[in-house]
Amino acid sequence: MDKHYTYLLINVLTVLFPIFLSFDKKVSFFKKWKFILPGMFLSGSLYLLWDYLFTINQVWSFNPDYILGIKFFGLPLEEILFFITVPFACIFIYECLLCYFKLYISRNISKMISYILLLLCIVLVFLYHDRLYSLINFSTLAIILVFTLLKDMKLDMGKFFVAYLVSLIPFYIVNGILTAIPIVSYNNAENMGFRVGTVPFEDHFYSMSLILLNLIFFEYFRNKKTHATAS
Repeated sequence: MDKHYTYLLINVLTVLFPIFLSFDKKVSFFKKWKFILPGMFLSGSLYLLWDYLFTINQVWSFNPDYILGIKFFGLPLEEILFFITVPFACIFIYECLLCYFKLYISRNISKMISYILLLLCIVLVFLYHDRLYSLINFSTLAIILVFTLLKDMKLDMGKFFVAYLVSLIPFYIVNGILTAIPIVSYNNAENMGFRVGTVPFEDHFYSMSLILLNLIFFEYFRNKKTHATAS
């Protein structure tokens, strides 16, 4: 296979099994696709803007040997697809966990986890405010966490944290490949310079904020539809 299809293939494999398994009778994930799309558009617009800024400011770059070369506003097509395939797959994981496992983390414990993460983000923003990738990632997750703590959310944060932990399995596979080849090269002057394997530490926060924001929108649109039907 031509190696220029590598990043595209990663996207396809990321979403392939969630699409096929969407028709499982118990999960019936295909019926919930319509609740994913609005949030995916809203969050995707935000993250693609950052992606564009990161690219033009040389926070990262894309290896031309592993992409098709089709670009929109300087971003490879595959990178744009990333903000569709990854949230879709992660919401699928979340829904499967809800359907097949009796997950329960008390509200107090999930709040404590949120506060600890928020404190960690604030400390890291203070320490690495001069590094663009670090600053944006830690600030973004902090803002979203504050929102979940202040707002009465339909999203169960305890179940989100479990889903996030499970999502780390495909996260390390996908991001590991992207950064090991590398398909995406990071400028260490704009991050902490600390990596888990080949994956920058900040990517864990990037992934968490991306998934959390998409799930917030997903639950919002799902509950909005439920209330509209009930009334």
